[in-house]
Amino acid sequence: MITVAVDCMGGDVGVGVTLPACEAFLASHPQAHLLLVGQPEVLKKARPQLLNNVRCRVVPASEVVAMDDPIEVALRKKKDSSMRVAIQQVKDGAAQAAVSAGNTGALMAISRYLLKTLEGIDRPAIASQLPNARGGATTVLDLGANVDCTAEHLLQFAVMGSALVVAITGKPEPTVGLLNVGEEVIKGSDVIKKAGVLLRNAANTGDLNFFGNVEGDDIFKGSADIVVCDGFVGNVALKASEGLATMISGLIREAFSKNILTKMAAIIAYPVLSSFKKRVDHRRYNGAALLGLRGLVFKSHGSADAFAFEQALGRAYDAAHNGLLSSVQERIAHAAPLLSPAGVPSEIKSIPTL
Repeated sequence: MITVAVDCMGGDVGVGVTLPACEAFLASHPQAHLLLVGQPEVLKKARPQLLNNVRCRVVPASEVVAMDDPIEVALRKKKDSSMRVAIQQVKDGAAQAAVSAGNTGALMAISRYLLKTLEGIDRPAIASQLPNARGGATTVLDLGANVDCTAEHLLQFAVMGSALVVAITGKPEPTVGLLNVGEEVIKGSDVIKKAGVLLRNAANTGDLNFFGNVEGDDIFKGSADIVVCDGFVGNVALKASEGLATMISGLIREAFSKNILTKMAAIIAYPVLSSFKKRVDHRRYNGAALLGLRGLVFKSHGSADAFAFEQALGRAYDAAHNGLLSSVQERIAHAAPLLSPAGVPSEIKSIPTL
């Protein structure tokens, strides 16, 4: 049985979203157990029937990390917050994963403080999926945790992203693309060029299945299973995709609200429109993994509804069930020589730094 600790108080809505999502998740995952972390009186009032479920247990936490709380407040002053207590369950071994829709910066800081990073990992990364034209999804990282990255960080992201896709999808050798301004190896910044050399070297040693450089549209084409980039670029891509999905949903609703001819056309095209809307619905891909930690933590969108938060719970469950943590550790250990000074290819040393 997999146990997931849930920060029930986090997010824009809190228990109004997290508890209905927990109820739906338990119904679809008969082998799961949940630790509901939060203020007991609030949880009982919001969803009393859920607390009677034998696969649930309330873990008290007296404080809540607000969405606008500074990281220092969340980390040093709110030591009994639902977010911190949920992550503590993972550290203590009471849960195999934790999920929160709370403040992203606070979640990363608390997770890193309590769980620490894996050996060989300098910085944890945020990884999630974006829908692609092939009917599946492209895993992208980093999505905002690291604005400035070195070539070595991008290699670490690629290794961790590969482990994530293997654990979640079962695909044995997922392809990795390096986000760049062009496919040619001569293009890009010095960091990107150096990262390209490292990734090609990792492919030669069997640590990665490196596809090559990819451009922004390749994320949505599905050209590679995984796309690595720094957190600034990744976050822009994530928000742009969410905005596009929202716009498409709005256009579909608008088509049904105009004149009779538009409504008739919309009704005829409804099966196609409905299928397309479902494919680009970012709620289906909710649940970003904080990779590189000595424990599994998943971040839900703060504005997620119950359906979206349920997806995040499902991703955390699948990651724990499929051994994501051990997979990341094994892959990082195997690739460690590439990150040591002796393992840096001579090609990299010859690239001038501006």
